[in-house]
Amino acid sequence: MEISELYADIIMDHQRNPRNYGTLEEKDVEVHTTNSSCGDEIFLEIKFDGDKISQIAFHGHGCAISKSSASIMTELVKGISKQKALELSKKFVEMVKIGKTQERELKDAVVFQGVSQYPLRTKCATLSWHALEEALKRTAV
Repeated sequence: MEISELYADIIMDHQRNPRNYGTLEEKDVEVHTTNSSCGDEIFLEIKFDGDKISQIAFHGHGCAISKSSASIMTELVKGISKQKALELSKKFVEMVKIGKTQERELKDAVVFQGVSQYPLRTKCATLSWHALEEALKRTAV
């Protein structure tokens, strides 16, 4: 199996079976964000335990890239500090812009490296990550 096939499998798995999809009964912050280019829409909800993201969920509609990116993002940031989540988000957005990374901590999110070749799709991949940054800003990282 080629690496591009593996990446496609990861994206499709998260699109078909999104992790942390839904709503939270209790939340500290909710952010709604849209991609005006294509109509993707994400609602991101977060519950904190002190400085850590204890629960995170998203819902909305969009393409496979935006939905799978949101799913992978929620898995990566659940249980980590606000500051670490912000750092990961900035690394992810940078990776999508330049098309490569050396950041092992991005784990499955590296599947989006190739999105940089499709400028309109970069907005899809980063939509939920920008929502995360906005949520963290609202809770004073």
